[in-house]
Amino acid sequence: MGHIKQQEQASTSSIAKDIGMASETEKTSCLSFLGAGLEAVCCGGRKSKTKMGNTRVEAVVVLQMKNVLDCNDFRASLHDGFKELLGHRVSLQLVSAVQADPENETRPRVGAPAFLEDWPKVPAVAAVGDTTFKVEFYLDEGFGMPGAFIIRNLHKSEFYLKTVTLQNVPGEGKVHFACYSWVYPADKYKYNRVFFANQSYLPSETPALLKTLRETELIHLRGDGMGELQEWDRVYDYAFYNDLGDPDKGKDKARPVLGGSVEYPYPRRGRTGRPPTQSGTHLSLILWEVQNGHVQLPAKAAVEIILPVLNCLHIYVPRDERFGQRKMSDFLASASKSIVQVLVAESKALFDKTRNEFDTFQDVFNLYEGGIKLPDSPALKKVKDKIPLEIIKKLVPSDGEQLLKFLMPQVIKHDKRAWRTDEEFAREMLAGINPVVISRLEEFPPKSKLDPAIYGPQTSTITAERIEKFLQRLTVEEALNKHRLFILDHYEAIMPYLNRINTTGNKIYASRTLLFLKDDGTLTPLAIELCLPNHEGQDHGAVRKVYTPADYGVEASLWDLAKAYAAVDDSGHHQLISHWLNTHATMEPFVIASNRQLSVMHPIFKLLQPHLRDTMYINAVARQILLNAGGVMEKTVFPARYAMEMSAVVYKSWNFTEQGLPADLLKRGIAVQDSSRPHGLRLLIEDYPYAVDGLEIWFAIRDWVHGYCSIYYKSDHAIQSDTELQAWWHEVRYVGHGDKKHEPWWPKMQNLHELVESLTTIIWVASALHAALNFGQYPYAGFLPNRPTLSRRFMPEPGTKEYAELEKDPDSVFLKTITAQMQTLLGISLIEILSRHSPDEVYLGQNIDKEWSGEEEALCAFRQFGGRLVDIENRIMQMNGDSDKWKNRNGPVRIPYTLLYPNTSDLSGAGGITGKGIPNSTSI
Repeated sequence: MGHIKQQEQASTSSIAKDIGMASETEKTSCLSFLGAGLEAVCCGGRKSKTKMGNTRVEAVVVLQMKNVLDCNDFRASLHDGFKELLGHRVSLQLVSAVQADPENETRPRVGAPAFLEDWPKVPAVAAVGDTTFKVEFYLDEGFGMPGAFIIRNLHKSEFYLKTVTLQNVPGEGKVHFACYSWVYPADKYKYNRVFFANQSYLPSETPALLKTLRETELIHLRGDGMGELQEWDRVYDYAFYNDLGDPDKGKDKARPVLGGSVEYPYPRRGRTGRPPTQSGTHLSLILWEVQNGHVQLPAKAAVEIILPVLNCLHIYVPRDERFGQRKMSDFLASASKSIVQVLVAESKALFDKTRNEFDTFQDVFNLYEGGIKLPDSPALKKVKDKIPLEIIKKLVPSDGEQLLKFLMPQVIKHDKRAWRTDEEFAREMLAGINPVVISRLEEFPPKSKLDPAIYGPQTSTITAERIEKFLQRLTVEEALNKHRLFILDHYEAIMPYLNRINTTGNKIYASRTLLFLKDDGTLTPLAIELCLPNHEGQDHGAVRKVYTPADYGVEASLWDLAKAYAAVDDSGHHQLISHWLNTHATMEPFVIASNRQLSVMHPIFKLLQPHLRDTMYINAVARQILLNAGGVMEKTVFPARYAMEMSAVVYKSWNFTEQGLPADLLKRGIAVQDSSRPHGLRLLIEDYPYAVDGLEIWFAIRDWVHGYCSIYYKSDHAIQSDTELQAWWHEVRYVGHGDKKHEPWWPKMQNLHELVESLTTIIWVASALHAALNFGQYPYAGFLPNRPTLSRRFMPEPGTKEYAELEKDPDSVFLKTITAQMQTLLGISLIEILSRHSPDEVYLGQNIDKEWSGEEEALCAFRQFGGRLVDIENRIMQMNGDSDKWKNRNGPVRIPYTLLYPNTSDLSGAGGITGKGIPNSTSI
């Protein structure tokens, strides 16, 4: 099918220079130089040292060979070993930063090729860890500082190049190259691979002989926007979310394209170039167009074809963005792509049958204590036939062929009933897995901002009389004035979708939960309002019912159900908005733009690179198996088929400048500005673990970023004239978040303050915010009654058989109302995977390479940052040990708050479900 190029409107201001594109003459000269410099390699014989000079430079090369768990072709490994006996298959050539080629003074001098001599001695398949080679370069006199090297791989398999360290460079001493990149066979590239020394340069300060190399490398990373991308392509490109639906399988699998429209704006994702479906609404492919220096996306996009389930882990992202070999091995062993996907595909009938119930809470506890017998059904028999039992055992440890047994979640480890208390219900809004929604109540009764002309009256029906008995002798007005009333508001985002959601089989309410800050610093719920659209039309206003706390009788059972309905709303918001949209989806454009517009030599790229790791890959996999039509998220979270569509509507109100923690706390009214307090903020809930620990982390990051940027930018003019930095920020705004490009709140990136605040926000979201939202999922929601993700019944009404059943057996009604058995198994299997730290986790304050920067001042500042994080670790442990003062840090369930414990001091590489640690990036 022919490619139809379409355009998206973009800024008309010229950014050709900002994008950093080299002239055609420069590109031709550079590419010619690269080819000529490697001519000796292509024709190389057995000689290992081609002496261009008499200066010997020793080097250590560290790499990882492709292993079996990374889908290695065994025959290719044998072929590589055999070929190595016949001639040199991997060569490196140093490129001078200061000496020109005598035959062409516009090009840098290229040294003689050196070869990896000992490849035949390395076991071809067993090499899973690092392999070290010693290499000797011979340079002519005056070669000067090596600023780059060219590498050529003539093997049939790729390898992961980690570092190259020159030991005795004349006049320089040690020169380090931090590579961390897959090098594919040379015939996969139309250009030669170049790596730069770890010295940082702003574009204007780049050694003249390296400038064209720097610019050309970025051109390669941007690609040309054409064709389907392959695993060896190193192209970072943009596309709409047009890969969620599968309309070729029927209308029920069709989903709207997200991004590029007023109705469904969305951040951009990485382009794969896969062909469109046959029945997509727009017969076009995602294509790029470069016009007058502008990179533009098409205004409309076809629905991209979905990969087969078993190929989902091979979806294209640049290879360096995929999980490393150790993490992938752990991911496959603990998660197994097959178990989740085939359960969804083959167990569809089970999801709709109410016989798959937990009859008692003991049935639920048996998941963790004794195991649960799987239902005897043809669907699950097909699952067993397709998936090896060993994989099922690895995913969910089994005591027998038909028994599933899960890890004991912390929330029920010490006390099986503490999760049901009002105190714990409220505490988890401050220290649970979604502590970013609660806000201060500013008016009573609360009122929605939804248009009353469309949705009718928007004022809550909660009255003062219903709640004042819980206010410790205060009136509602007094409690408001003393800033002691708070709200968990899940009304506005859900109400417009309720009629559609409740046609899917789910029975959902829009909810408002009011809370009071007690004298002892803990919160208590006052009332929960459950709302449904009016059957006479939504313009008549919602039908609202208010429930208040009760300890006995059917009123207590109704109150427990009301808390469950509110928890369902909060669980959905957590997964789709707080977690997916506000960390994963919104970060991906920053990953793409950073690689397209910031050279690896740029100090800001070096700062951000640890925080960009694995995000594109985990997002791509999520779109294929979790967020897609009929995927795990639609099966287990209440919005069902409307989940991603709802997140697009919420994205309309996304504001980058509000993603930083101080701004977020001020917006939610949880903090007020106070110059007498540390960091200039006073928390209205002093014992708010997420905010207390988060502010310490935020300002540690900000101070580190400020110190680092000050090394390179001595004036605001240096920021304004940094062509790569300006191109990066322009592309983030006008392409990556193109649907929000006209918002007035975007920082202009004209001074150090704007740069530091923007970078701090990016690092905060990618690291600490994601950690706070992700790694507590299994400890809290692994016991699904505590965090139900959907409800299947409405609240029982007096006079009905359901109400009579509630009076007789409230636990049975509770379990029949929330998530069913098979969806529970699927849901907790998923969050067990997502809550697990990888064995190769790199935590905030750590770096995979101790010599990641060539500037000692930057390395020293980073060490100070790590030391400050360790101090924060110690303070967190001290507060967790003082339950009398900090009651919300442990709560009735006795889970110490460690989700923002940096774990910088941990170098063990243990991984697992620990409930603590801030990885550098959004990587799971």
